[in-house]
Amino acid sequence: MSDAAASVLEVRDYSLAYRTGEGLVQALSNVDFSIARGRTLGLVGESGSGKSSIAWAILRYLPANAIEGGGRILLSGEDLRSKTRQQVADIRGRRIGIVFQDPSTSLNPTLMLGRQIAEVLVRHRGLTEKQALAEGEALLARTGIARPAEMMRRYPHQASGGEKQRVVIATAFACNPECIVFDEPTTALDIVTARQIQDLFVRLQEDTGVAALYISHDLALVSRIAHDVAVIHRGAIVESGPAARIFGAPREEYTRMLIAAVPRPDRRLVDSRPPEGAPRLLGLESLTVRYGERSLLSRMLGRAQEQVVGARDIGFSVSKGEILGIVGESGSGKSTIARAIAGLNEFSGRLTLGDRSFSGRGALDRAYRRAAQIVFQNPDASLNPRQRVREILSRPLKLYGIASGRADIDRRVGELLSQVLLPPEFSRRYPHQLSGGEKQRVAIARAFAAEPRLVLCDEITSSLDVSVQASIARLLVDLQARTGATCLFITHDLNLVRQLAHTIAVMYRGELVDLFPVGAADAPDRHPYTRTLLDAVPVAVGGAS
Repeated sequence: MSDAAASVLEVRDYSLAYRTGEGLVQALSNVDFSIARGRTLGLVGESGSGKSSIAWAILRYLPANAIEGGGRILLSGEDLRSKTRQQVADIRGRRIGIVFQDPSTSLNPTLMLGRQIAEVLVRHRGLTEKQALAEGEALLARTGIARPAEMMRRYPHQASGGEKQRVVIATAFACNPECIVFDEPTTALDIVTARQIQDLFVRLQEDTGVAALYISHDLALVSRIAHDVAVIHRGAIVESGPAARIFGAPREEYTRMLIAAVPRPDRRLVDSRPPEGAPRLLGLESLTVRYGERSLLSRMLGRAQEQVVGARDIGFSVSKGEILGIVGESGSGKSTIARAIAGLNEFSGRLTLGDRSFSGRGALDRAYRRAAQIVFQNPDASLNPRQRVREILSRPLKLYGIASGRADIDRRVGELLSQVLLPPEFSRRYPHQLSGGEKQRVAIARAFAAEPRLVLCDEITSSLDVSVQASIARLLVDLQARTGATCLFITHDLNLVRQLAHTIAVMYRGELVDLFPVGAADAPDRHPYTRTLLDAVPVAVGGAS
């Protein structure tokens, strides 16, 4: 780690607890690290480990129920804990910046992007409004935005996720701060955009010499950009040191566990070959999805309404028992295809499941909807918060006549929980009483409750810690093998999909541009966009090349 005398940010022997209805909950215990100018410290750990609590403590954004113990938080030798509220407000944005996980929640939806950058420049650098707008445009240009003047006049909803995050980064660097805290800044972005944001950060850090605290659960990403790494577990730093040493020769068992959970293409979870001789289960022929159907009022007034093509002329087939991985950046059409197959999007063309063919959403009947189940990205949005787990899992059992009577339903719910490695008493819990990984296991159990022939998994691991992600991937592969179901696994994580898929389909701007067995991913004749995706993937840690 960096020498303390040259440190820009120092956290020394710092402890933090939260007052709850069940008493004090210790969040941080004797945390100790430092970051020098021009250096990046990667802070890694699972959800609930205390990573974000450290960020809030540094920024002095702690909630009212927070109770700080001993320790100091020093910015260029000044203890931030001793600062008044007004002094802290003057420091934030000027001497220390923050880039959050989701840029949509960082930006005011009612203000143009240029105005939001200008506010920081007016307050902390004393520029006039005219000067601030001109400087804001220059800052956006520095982040690589192609038309910065146009971007200055847009509202957040008129910008892509990557563009919004560039605006947030431009704002964080606007006042040449001494330190910037990055809290999972690329988790909400697709792999190509995330790589661009990472490269942007590295370039800006080289230009400015800013010290950076980079918080993430993505160890492969941290291995790419961090000089030093601190591993946090249950509120305590269990290991720290140069990144090369941490990832090459970890000393602590917890660190080794995290590194072992990172997806690596050479650690296959299934046989790399598609099931031989298996009949086709799913087939798509010229499947097209369009958004923007004319409303009744538009038709009555004779108004034209432009349609947007979400997916165009998609064609592929999947064998019984096969796992097809569908990859591509945001907006490529991955989820559009999944929602069409699940009967949630209208489509044209032809969809075949088994020996039955369908030419539109309206033709999908009850039997089809039972046979094709979907697991969504965010279980918080897909699980009813007012229902206990038993009610959630019993609904498909009742709907499709799989179980009847309380005893039969309870037995089947218990079996489903056992299949996803959850204890039977979880049937009495509500979703908010479960962790993210536990909620996703319930969502998977609900999909398999219908005894489907096809399971669609839409980014089901993207919001999970690396260790939880690994357990969910293994669980899915085990369930798929046990039930014989066919699976479409949609993700932007190529390392993960190369672990568990038999075949990979690549989507780009609504079109299927590549389709190949997983073993042919590195073949020289891959589509240029496939190569772009592969090049954007962080190098696997833990001994991978």
